[in-house]
Amino acid sequence: MAPDRTQRSIVIEAPSTRVMAVIADLESYPEWVAAAQSVQVLDTDDRGRAASARFVLDAGVVKDTYELAYTWRADGKAVSWRLLRGDLQKAQDGSYELRDLPDGNTEVVYELTVDLTIPMIGMFKRKAEKVITDTALKELKKRVEG
Repeated sequence: MAPDRTQRSIVIEAPSTRVMAVIADLESYPEWVAAAQSVQVLDTDDRGRAASARFVLDAGVVKDTYELAYTWRADGKAVSWRLLRGDLQKAQDGSYELRDLPDGNTEVVYELTVDLTIPMIGMFKRKAEKVITDTALKELKKRVEG
């Protein structure tokens, strides 16, 4: 049975191409993602997008270094990732899906599942995922609209 996924969404006042450009620029994350200390793209696909990347995260009590593998949808409206290796995480599956709205804005749907090497009660894990996804969406909106 697959673990429960946390799903959140936000509307960003910008076209999806601009939103995806910010999402795809992984190495600039430390400029606008509070917990991201550094991001290094390790490998790129044939279109120059990150195929894998190493993150150094410091979210106060949670510090982790981990690597993610990325899959970019051909239409440029979605990206998904999975954990390759991590110090604190044993699994991370996530995705951003962009939906064009009639007014020219974009709805961003973020799904995330994280599993840590340390045991964590399900309700605390889901609360942590909600905080992560809410924070990520707010920071993304601020970055794109700013």
